[in-house]
Amino acid sequence: MRCLRQLSLASLCVTAWALHESDVGVVDWNTKLIGVPLHGSPHTAPAFYGDYILTATSNNVLAALNTTDGSIVWRSICDTEDPIMAFSHSDNSVSSLSGPGGSILRTYDLKTGHLMLEKQLHKPVDGRLHEPQNLGISLLRSTDPSLNSTVYFALTNGDSVTRLDEAGETLWSWNSPDQASLVLYSHIIADPSTVYLVGLAKSFASYTLHVTTLSVNTGEVIASVNIPANIKDETSKFVVVSSQIGPTTTVCVNWLEDGVLKAAVLTPDLKGQVMALPGVKYVRISEFGLSNNGQFLAIKEGGAAHVVHFDVQASSLQPIWEFGDVAPSQAQSDSHFVGSLSRDGQPQVARVYWSNAHNKVIHQTLAIDLSEGKASASGFAFPFETHEYGVIRHNTRTLLTTTTGSIQLWQHDKMQWVREEALASIQVAEFVEIPEKKAVMSHAVVDEEGYFERLQRQLSDAKVQANFARRFATGSYATVTTSAASSSDEDTLTRDAFGFRQVIVAATAYGKIFGIDSSNGRVLWSRVLGLGWAAKVGGTIIPIKMFVTRTVSDPEGPQIVLVTQRRADNSLIDTVLFHVNALTGDDVRDEHQSIPGAALEGLDAVMGPLVDVFMLPNENRTIVMLDEYLQARLYPDTPSAQAEFESFAPSVHLALRADVSGRRQVLGHQLALNLELSQFYVAYPTWTLSLPPKEEINNIIPNTRGPVASIGKVLGNRMTLYKYLNPHLTLVLTSSPPSSTCGIYVLDVVKGSVIYHASVPAASGVCDVQATLTENWLVYHYFDDDFSGTGQSKGYSVVSVEFYEGDGPDDKIQSSELSSYSNKTLHVSTYEQSFIMPHGITAISPTSTKFGVSTKDIIVANRKNSIQSIPRRLLNPRRPKHKPTSEEQEEMLVQYDAVLPDDARLVLSHNYEVANVRRIVTSPSLLESTSLVFVYGLDLFFTRIAPSGTFDVLSENFNKVQLVLTVAGLGIAIMVTKPMVQRKRLREHWYQ
Repeated sequence: MRCLRQLSLASLCVTAWALHESDVGVVDWNTKLIGVPLHGSPHTAPAFYGDYILTATSNNVLAALNTTDGSIVWRSICDTEDPIMAFSHSDNSVSSLSGPGGSILRTYDLKTGHLMLEKQLHKPVDGRLHEPQNLGISLLRSTDPSLNSTVYFALTNGDSVTRLDEAGETLWSWNSPDQASLVLYSHIIADPSTVYLVGLAKSFASYTLHVTTLSVNTGEVIASVNIPANIKDETSKFVVVSSQIGPTTTVCVNWLEDGVLKAAVLTPDLKGQVMALPGVKYVRISEFGLSNNGQFLAIKEGGAAHVVHFDVQASSLQPIWEFGDVAPSQAQSDSHFVGSLSRDGQPQVARVYWSNAHNKVIHQTLAIDLSEGKASASGFAFPFETHEYGVIRHNTRTLLTTTTGSIQLWQHDKMQWVREEALASIQVAEFVEIPEKKAVMSHAVVDEEGYFERLQRQLSDAKVQANFARRFATGSYATVTTSAASSSDEDTLTRDAFGFRQVIVAATAYGKIFGIDSSNGRVLWSRVLGLGWAAKVGGTIIPIKMFVTRTVSDPEGPQIVLVTQRRADNSLIDTVLFHVNALTGDDVRDEHQSIPGAALEGLDAVMGPLVDVFMLPNENRTIVMLDEYLQARLYPDTPSAQAEFESFAPSVHLALRADVSGRRQVLGHQLALNLELSQFYVAYPTWTLSLPPKEEINNIIPNTRGPVASIGKVLGNRMTLYKYLNPHLTLVLTSSPPSSTCGIYVLDVVKGSVIYHASVPAASGVCDVQATLTENWLVYHYFDDDFSGTGQSKGYSVVSVEFYEGDGPDDKIQSSELSSYSNKTLHVSTYEQSFIMPHGITAISPTSTKFGVSTKDIIVANRKNSIQSIPRRLLNPRRPKHKPTSEEQEEMLVQYDAVLPDDARLVLSHNYEVANVRRIVTSPSLLESTSLVFVYGLDLFFTRIAPSGTFDVLSENFNKVQLVLTVAGLGIAIMVTKPMVQRKRLREHWYQ
């Protein structure tokens, strides 16, 4: 009975807007991403293997790309608490170590990405944290000749080695006696008889090298010794190379000591001597992909780079090639090296760097013939657009990873494909309306046009009228299920009939801003965010907030202002603004750009960090920034903006977090001018809300503001519940580790009154509460793992809360117009109800429409990697727990059911996978019935939804041709009958 009730309830809620299969890919789109590759370690850097590019990314994804077109062949997404530490590949599979300390071993099919093996090597809670996090973690795969199968050697936690067979069964395990307290192993190499472990050992004044050898068959220790070395700190690199002759593998450890390159050849019993390469001073050594072939890179004091080869037969080191000056300078950038083996097994070294003299990227290839003892170099240049893609950060053969997060594959001087993986790290995004299509020529200059111009205009007008007549006769008007982008609009950015086509402006964590066409997901423009003075020392641009300061109704055209924090490598923090044309990406502040498409140069607005930022609802749409001294800085800082700000200042109320005597507080602030203290308006505290000891403030979320079409809800008995529409409500989310609870507060920021407060359990001590507040409606979600109540069980809960004025129906206090200092602001009736959610959610947002007439639904991103809409009717806290009465049925109330239906028709993303969603952005269209939805996280997804149905558009099934024929028939009938009626009336007058 309960299942039938849920099914019928879901059917009632989705009949108005359920998506048809034919609409998939027409009214929505989905962009799958993998994230920016992790190139800081050779264990996670991109690697070519056949027709695939394998990589681990900053979004915790292990993926395989197609080398032909850059498409995703497969990807494996790991949880946040399960970071990917290393991966390796073989003929038909890819294996990875992930989790704290490398606790989980997984193996995937190379071609499909199907999981073939998953093995826990140790408990995640036993994982040790190192810096970098993958230090002491390595995965080695080799073939066991006796078994003719693959075996795994996993180095985890920097002190443990596990040997596993192909099925994941542990053959043996070894743990260091000191458990990494004195020795931290970072390299593992195996030959048919011996496993070599190399790491750093702590000594009194410095670090030294420590090597342990284990038996491959039993895991027993063969030898364990310290190699005499004087390494200054644990960040200093040492390089372990190996070379194989027949079945025997020889290992050599290399390090720098006072500029001298030293090496030690390892044997199973570790009885050998330290040798040095005299006569040359080096400053740095590093691996570049050929360590298993015996080569590594050594940088000399003068800036030259030596390719050093370990000669097994002579047991010596030999520099076999010298690259010229590789140090960064005014003439060139830093060089990136990568090594690989040719088809005949000979080593190759590729060097990539930017040349300011040629204004191109130089690619040099060194081909080494070890048998002949010769090497030859060749090179070419290709036109890399540094102002569009930033600076090259890493290269693998001809695969480039840039500072702006793009991945590019080049073939000589031709770019084969590019992936903008920075879009997997969007920080802020907003919808911007675009203008409608303009006429070819304005009719305001008719008197000045010539004969041919007039003829062209009249033909254009005739064409428009002919098209209108054709559409009217055939009924071929635009529909809500047609694509908003037409083929004729590819070159001109113009609005569609219903305003579905807009520009999504998105700023990423990699210093790049994009303009995306909402109709198809195509990138319209992109610009690099310049570092300003920090370009000399290095730094990052972190987007904080984005404001739409001009719209299509303004003469300047659509514009946005991006507020960012610039964190320079010298630890200085500034607030920088970027004022951008939303349609073209041009810098509004720099009208005459010397280089088209050059990096945007921002305005240094505040010399220091930012406390809060908001936009005034005035004509200038002034942006107000509070610096670390709570001084209000304005943009634009013009006399008119200053005058409007002074008029708005008394009505501005803010809620800011503070820490007083170890206790977190929420402080209310108001702006005032005191010229004795500052020339700027300063925020001063007006009230204090002290939280319990050790309760932390996680987030402060302002009320989602929008048009309100109705101020009340008419009940079935004709009484009215008036909405509590206090414009000063703010939502505060907190966490209390000692009590393992999460707090939800709804505050009046004018005087600090607590309108609503709830405490919910924190699952495993972590508060992951998702909440939204719009009009008088609060919805929040949490995981309940508390068994305190009778019949309680673990599960995801959604709580819906509605606030109404007074003590009940017909009690009106006019909260939207009432002064917040009035005591009546606390006269609030609260209706609250909890529901069980089948799945956890990662983001939540209400729909928004132009006038607020349509019902507000809740859009959520669940942990099944899908986007779902929850109708407000299901979340109504006034749903009766009994069979609805006739009056309740008039209100369209349905009987309460604790479990929300898991109906596929409520899923907006249908079969799309939308992973790791961080935020959902909604925007109104020109149709009151339809709301636009943009979702970003690892993936991007866009759709449109009509919560109350498309009541303002005729259905596609409506017979427009029949309507036209009926109207035409009625017109003809009127024309025929009109003379007959006139003659009849004339005869009647004659015979009266």
